[in-house]
Amino acid sequence: MAALIIAAVALPACTTPKPYERADCDPADRAGPSIARIWDEQVLALIRQVVPAPTVHARNLFHLSAAMWDAWAAYDPEADGYAYHEKHEADDVTAAREVAISYAAYRILDWRYRQISDLAAAGDELTATMTSLCLDPAYTATGADDPASVGNQIAEILLERGRDDGSLEEARYVDPDYLPANEPLVVSESGTVMADPNAWQPLALDEQISQNGIPIPGQVQTFIGPHWGSVTAFALAASEQGTPIDPGPPPRLNDPSSDAAYREAALDILRYSSWLDPTDGTTVDISPGALGNNSLGTNDGSGHDVNPATGEAYAPNVVLRADYERALAEYWADGPKSETPPGHWNVIANAVSDAEGIEYRIGGEGSDLDRLEWDVKLYFALNGAVHDAAVAAWGLKGFYDSARPISMIRYLGGKGQSSDPDGPGYDPDGLPLEDGLVEVVTEASSAPGQRHEHLADHVGEVTVSSWRGFPEDPEHDRSGVGWILAVDWVPYQRPTFVTPAFAGYVSGHSTFSRAAAEVMSAFTGSEFFPGGLHEHHVGAGELIHEEGPDEPITIQWATYRDAADQAGISRLFMGIHIPADDVQGRRVGATCGEDAWELASAYFAGTARD
Repeated sequence: MAALIIAAVALPACTTPKPYERADCDPADRAGPSIARIWDEQVLALIRQVVPAPTVHARNLFHLSAAMWDAWAAYDPEADGYAYHEKHEADDVTAAREVAISYAAYRILDWRYRQISDLAAAGDELTATMTSLCLDPAYTATGADDPASVGNQIAEILLERGRDDGSLEEARYVDPDYLPANEPLVVSESGTVMADPNAWQPLALDEQISQNGIPIPGQVQTFIGPHWGSVTAFALAASEQGTPIDPGPPPRLNDPSSDAAYREAALDILRYSSWLDPTDGTTVDISPGALGNNSLGTNDGSGHDVNPATGEAYAPNVVLRADYERALAEYWADGPKSETPPGHWNVIANAVSDAEGIEYRIGGEGSDLDRLEWDVKLYFALNGAVHDAAVAAWGLKGFYDSARPISMIRYLGGKGQSSDPDGPGYDPDGLPLEDGLVEVVTEASSAPGQRHEHLADHVGEVTVSSWRGFPEDPEHDRSGVGWILAVDWVPYQRPTFVTPAFAGYVSGHSTFSRAAAEVMSAFTGSEFFPGGLHEHHVGAGELIHEEGPDEPITIQWATYRDAADQAGISRLFMGIHIPADDVQGRRVGATCGEDAWELASAYFAGTARD
């Protein structure tokens, strides 16, 4: 991948180059994004090139943001630094901050992506960014009285902290003590065997390719980040059991208090999957006037009466339900060239910051900030929140170690049906029956011309009306919905990925997104996107998992929380989470975002260390 092309940053020209400046370069008269934005874009570019690990990338985004904040705060007499507490003066404070930020960012990203992530291109890309800024990446001084040395010191402190923060960084973030309770589920074969139907089950795939198209060695998944609940957070208090926030367990099969919820969750996912066929003609209005404005942890909203920016009602946006579900699922899936969910919210934040007419006033109050201060503070608060979301969500994933829908549905369906003790295929551990969704194949239902005709060899087995699975040619073929055996069920995904390599409860997307939404609402001073509307356009034929949509579709959100809620429910549409994963993730994320915002505000005000 080519290095970022920098056409920005106002570093001052000088007659005699400083020891950290390139002698053959004149940075004068540059204009463009802030230096913080340049380095945020740089880390997003690096994230897109490595195997997605949301925990790791959230941590890297936060440590980069903390480094940039510390470099900015070092030249402010009031603000509290996060890891670096010394104060400095400079004739040109803006220039000093830009240099300090660049060296701190360069050192951290070079270690995290060239050394730890083994990304061969990282060294060249980072060096190209530094040299384009007329800075010498070989300058490593930490004791000199210059801003480059300040930046190097900041990076040194943060990197040293990272070696002992519980992430197991130098072991490439791998926890050697975790062992799955279940043997792998072979996706290409029918059914599954589970020693514990409540526990996570790794998938065995013919070939593993990550969401962003990068091959993964081996054919069996390895749980990503089961230890992450013990990683040092930003605003969350540490927990002895590695669960800084604990809403209680997910539904569990054969647990008297939640057995029914476990089975109903499987039905919920099958129901969403049964809606993935655009030929059914069902339409929905996905306008912010009809969708969103939910209470926390629910989908009870019916939209917003008016757009507060225009004072007018939102126009209807009626689309095929299947196109909406598929497009929303793929948008939030963070597929090819993905920044993963933490980075996705950085992309959204950058779009908000670039929006026409936005005022750079934190909380909507006070005087306008220059873009550097705005960006540095936004990244610090936002990425503190998403880092804490990773710690909280993965703490629960590691502690509760819950099953994913593909395991739940195949296991229950393989047992039989649990609704009719006198009917065929009965097993108390089976799937509940629901006409038109979950049925048992009978001689009558599989007779010629009947709905289960193609399953005539499976009389007595459970069948579900669902998305029919991976099309051979996704660019030109569409699977649609039909009756398949429950033991063959798969989520709306690609055959080389299928389901993420970690437990379901709670949803990372839900937690990340709500945490980010809380910060964006507080930071900008409005729960609404600029102009009261944010949109994502999907052109005809642009879906990845199968052919479609036939007509363009525009996904819309009025508020940050609306976007976050749709990120969460998209994972149910896709079939890789159950409702409990989503709704509890939203609640956990809200706490992460609120706490991170409160602490970040204290750093801004200089009261965090009081």
